[in-house]
Amino acid sequence: MTTHPQRFTVLLVPEHFEDPQPATVEAGAVRSALVEATGEQGETGYPRYAGEGVIADIDPRTRTVEAVLVDGAELDYGFQAKIAP
Repeated sequence: MTTHPQRFTVLLVPEHFEDPQPATVEAGAVRSALVEATGEQGETGYPRYAGEGVIADIDPRTRTVEAVLVDGAELDYGFQAKIAP
């Protein structure tokens, strides 16, 4: 049986932001949200996490946000969702 993390912090950062330093990624975020596992599987096939106005399908193995809704809407162009280090 594979267990997945029960929570992640999702960071919303400008799309052009590519600094590899974890501290700078967090500092460059325009919003962050602590999301917790819902027990559901998202449309992408990955576990769904929700909290603080963010719903995200996250691949826990690669720590990649596969789909995200922010306050019920798709993420604005020019932004990307990342998992905090």
